[in-house]
Amino acid sequence: MIPVFLLPENTAREGGQGPEFPLDAAVRAPLLLTLGINRILEEENLEVSILGSSDGRQWQPVAAFPPKSYCGTYHLLLDLARHPDIRRLRAAWKMSRWDTSRQKPLFGFYLQVEEPRSEEHTSELQSLAYLVCRLLLEKK
Repeated sequence: MIPVFLLPENTAREGGQGPEFPLDAAVRAPLLLTLGINRILEEENLEVSILGSSDGRQWQPVAAFPPKSYCGTYHLLLDLARHPDIRRLRAAWKMSRWDTSRQKPLFGFYLQVEEPRSEEHTSELQSLAYLVCRLLLEKK
């Protein structure tokens, strides 16, 4: 699977949902989700979750990124083997400001999905060293 946008780059001031993304029935391997945040005001949070559906009517959460407050690129593995009935994906997001008396939050972000490039890449994303590195970068 070549990288495709589950959610094209956009700028939002409130929560919402992206379009449905149909999954190829043959795709049961883990998927690499890449959340890119390229615009943000200070003191706000973005929470992005991935919803899955077997029929396009009922949606359930299948993965979620931890809340984000900084620009950057973040990765998450979605193991579809744990959700064999899922045939469609959709991104949903919530945003908030730490100080609710100020203007609405503002985020520029996108969400991309692809198959991991290799087993090494998949293992790297799950490693303790990768996690520590991401946590240190997020604290900057």
